[in-house]
Amino acid sequence: MQALLSVSDKTGVLDFARELNALGVKLLSTGGTAKLLADAGLPVTEVADHTGFPEMLDGRVKTLHPTIHGGLLARRDVPEHMAALTKHNIATIDLLVVNLYPFEATVAKAGCTVEDAIENIDIGGPAMVRSAAKNWKDVAVLTDASQYAGVLAELKKDKAVSRATKFALSVAAFNRISNYDAAISDYLSSLQVDGDVTGVPARSEFPAQSNARFVKLQDLRYGENPHQAAAFYRDLHPAPGSLVTAKQLQGKELSYNNIADADAAWECVKSFDTPACVIVKHANPCGVAIGANAAEAYGKAFKTDSTSAFGGIIAFNTEVDVAAATAVSKQFVEVLIAPSFSAEALALFAAKPNARVLQIALPPGGATAWEQGRNLQDVKRVGSGLLIQTADNRELDKSELKVVSAKQPTPTELEDLLFAWKVAKYVKSNAIVFCGGGMTLGVGAGQMSRIDSARIASIKAENAGLTLKGSAVASDAFFPFRDGLDVVVDAGATAVIQPGGSMRDDEVIAAANERGIVMVLTGVRHFRH
Repeated sequence: MQALLSVSDKTGVLDFARELNALGVKLLSTGGTAKLLADAGLPVTEVADHTGFPEMLDGRVKTLHPTIHGGLLARRDVPEHMAALTKHNIATIDLLVVNLYPFEATVAKAGCTVEDAIENIDIGGPAMVRSAAKNWKDVAVLTDASQYAGVLAELKKDKAVSRATKFALSVAAFNRISNYDAAISDYLSSLQVDGDVTGVPARSEFPAQSNARFVKLQDLRYGENPHQAAAFYRDLHPAPGSLVTAKQLQGKELSYNNIADADAAWECVKSFDTPACVIVKHANPCGVAIGANAAEAYGKAFKTDSTSAFGGIIAFNTEVDVAAATAVSKQFVEVLIAPSFSAEALALFAAKPNARVLQIALPPGGATAWEQGRNLQDVKRVGSGLLIQTADNRELDKSELKVVSAKQPTPTELEDLLFAWKVAKYVKSNAIVFCGGGMTLGVGAGQMSRIDSARIASIKAENAGLTLKGSAVASDAFFPFRDGLDVVVDAGATAVIQPGGSMRDDEVIAAANERGIVMVLTGVRHFRH
């Protein structure tokens, strides 16, 4: 057996080569990899000596040679192929170990020049990988150090790599080439150049060609409805603290709707830097609250709409202890999410085996680093196309607020307004959210009319037995007329936060002054369709 090793990332390759040598495998190698093996005392043949042709063009041409590709591509079960190898004195290559020039890491560096990027586009590596992967029945191709141990185990046990493993390695190899080429396309398509393609040109946030790459995590029983098929995928390099990094501790498999609602709950609860609980039903928060601990936050969130909370998704941004678990376990919950759970809490939930319990580790740096776990872009599929936008990660600072009413907010009203605004961002438009005392009191979501959302929110509060007197209200977009404002004030609100920007702002502000309430403008809209 003969192996060719040519790696840019040399992690683990020396130990792997030692094991191959001990198994009697002949070693071929190139450049720095050959030097590493030779310096370690391993018998290795330089590719240039193997082909009889020296490296040239600053290393751009070294493995692009019939002796290499013939050895990789020849089918051992085709006599004509083997006869051709014999005629041209070409030896078979049975195992290929290649990882590619670090193009992705290079272009990710600040100040990367076009010249640096181009020089890190691998040519010989992908060509060899494709040859070996195409001839997978006869050649095992390894493109990542994580594959070394499994292949060695098979070689030691059976003196060969199994057919199933070789096919899996081939698939992984083609996926790696696909991702590599897509990264090159992403970079080059993003360059904003005008004639002179040199230096460090500006890059567009939206390249001329979009090359989405995702890895399947699991097939799902069905999609939004039983007649729809579905699967769950993740980014190639998921952000820490994102939903796809969740570890399921117990419960049935997640459904399509579970995952969509869990994401809505997790993204909302991540926006708070004090203990918080978010309860989501059908992609909308139906209860959100902060508290001194998880149990208090849950109790307040549940009060908002205990009817909708039945069978909902519950997310915490802090550890779920036994007190919180005791409260939550009294109702039917589909999915429970938190950064951690106490042993006592998990023991309680074990009695509810169908409840899906997810643990998502906080990003490095803890709760102050939630930004790291956010999507950078949002994508929506539309007939034969995509809508791509930057994600709505805009946070509001107190200094940006503009009080436009004659009445000024008290410190308590200001805190309630900011809380309401934070929640409204995660409610489907048109969104109206009543809040007070660190909890939601009524949520109106997804209506065609803002005034209908306002009415629904007040009705929800009334049904829950919650008073709206002295409450704060957030509207995700401006009030087009004063009628929506009158509805929330009639319900008991004394302070309103909204983006502003309507052609009738003056009319709405005048109505606020007429009704004697506080009105604060953010200058930021949070539509969520």
